[in-house]
Amino acid sequence: MEIALVVVVVAFSLAFDYTNGFHDAANAIATSVSTRALTPRAALLMAASFNLLGAMLGTEVAKTIGSGIIDIDDASSTHQGLIMVLSAVIGATVWNLITWWFGMPSSSSHALIGALTGVGVASGVTVHWDVILDKVVIPMVVSPLVGFSLAFVIMVGVLWLFRNANPHKVTRRFRIAQTASAAAMALGHGLQDAQKTMGVIVLALVAGGVGPADGEIPLWVKLSAALAISLGTYAGGWRIMRTLGRKVIELDPARGFVAESVAATVLYVTALGFQAPISTTQTITSAIMGVGASKRLSAVRWGVAGNIAIAWVLTIPAAASVAAIMYFLLFTLLG
Repeated sequence: MEIALVVVVVAFSLAFDYTNGFHDAANAIATSVSTRALTPRAALLMAASFNLLGAMLGTEVAKTIGSGIIDIDDASSTHQGLIMVLSAVIGATVWNLITWWFGMPSSSSHALIGALTGVGVASGVTVHWDVILDKVVIPMVVSPLVGFSLAFVIMVGVLWLFRNANPHKVTRRFRIAQTASAAAMALGHGLQDAQKTMGVIVLALVAGGVGPADGEIPLWVKLSAALAISLGTYAGGWRIMRTLGRKVIELDPARGFVAESVAATVLYVTALGFQAPISTTQTITSAIMGVGASKRLSAVRWGVAGNIAIAWVLTIPAAASVAAIMYFLLFTLLG
């Protein structure tokens, strides 16, 4: 019975990973598609490939998710531990689908973290609030501010540097450069987001009593999570892509290149340097706002930006609530 439940949890985790891929596909390619640097299908193929590569480059974020949010060992039984993980995955997936339906670029990362926190509170196990504060809440506030400010400053510098250049030549060159910046963004997305699913799968394996004794993430977990997010990315996320690529600001190739480059840099630093599972969605969105503000403040559609910010604020408590409800339902049915 428990092994079957482990298989179910792993399957739902990979399904969440798939929704993460199509939900967050816009993170890597919305700017490149909106500036016509890449065709939508070519951009999706490129993003899926680099998501796969990025997912194999590290495990630091996965370990934070797998052991840093809640203590699954505090569960009273293997059965309860598996129900907790399953409830968290369902809660995060439901929130992903709701925000995808409305075209809102919310954070899959924060949905998963919120869901784990929700089941931790509902089940009474230890929740590591210090880790959540240090590696989730603080980065959640700081990373958009850094993305916005850095993108604004660099964009102002780029405008000054090319102030006397031929506009058509500059546009053409930045359109080519966007291929590289979009690839860098996709690589960062894989490095951050695929690892989160790896961490959840390891959490399920530990709860089911079949987890790796040395704490290392098995190769099959890395490969399956990487493939799931890559397939989801290739499936596309057109609703959210329109929001990021058109509704926040009309981007040109130079601004698209700067936004992607800044966002990718923030993703690499936080994943490799701080093991912090930050939101790729928040990072690229804030960078897009930053390059837009360098044109003029009114160029950014702040009403749309405000709606996105509301989704950011609601994600953790909403996903936590859904996951907690799922825990009580599943524990009543299966416990």
